[in-house]
Amino acid sequence: MTTVTPDLDRLFRDAAARERLLDVAYDFVDSPVGTLLVAATERGVCRISYDADPERELDQLARAFGVRVLRSPAPVEPARRELDEYFGGRRRDFDLNVDVRLLGDFNRRVLRELARVPYGEVVTYGELATRAARPRAARAVGMVMNRNPLPIVLPCHRVVGANGKLVGYAGGLDRKEALLRLEGAIL
Repeated sequence: MTTVTPDLDRLFRDAAARERLLDVAYDFVDSPVGTLLVAATERGVCRISYDADPERELDQLARAFGVRVLRSPAPVEPARRELDEYFGGRRRDFDLNVDVRLLGDFNRRVLRELARVPYGEVVTYGELATRAARPRAARAVGMVMNRNPLPIVLPCHRVVGANGKLVGYAGGLDRKEALLRLEGAIL
């Protein structure tokens, strides 16, 4: 039996990405809030997951974007770099292309408004609903935040309850608090 060397494996994965043979490239990114699974299509970053069960996550990516899903660091590198800069305090805004084409219109509108919430500031679910032209949809906004495919980059950690309390974060309230502390939104 022949064993593929790590260098040959890397060359294969890089070539697959370069030749546009992948529907989704992914890699794991270490961060102060845990290891993140980061995935990208040719259109942009499509998923960031905390505590990902890789098998389940990759299955979901394949069902959503196509079966050619491969761990390939090169296409994920821009996201890795910007996340490292963010966690290092050198980046306040992400310049990444994002791929949210599979989401419904309301979800995309809410996430577009969410992306406008400045670093170090918070907004309530109700305020975000109003910004998305649906002032009575605070609960629906909460569901969008819970299913946000790109936490950190689309900063759902900046959304708080009507009373200003930290509530509802798919990555866990400890992570939400850590991200807000990093940004100086809470002391």
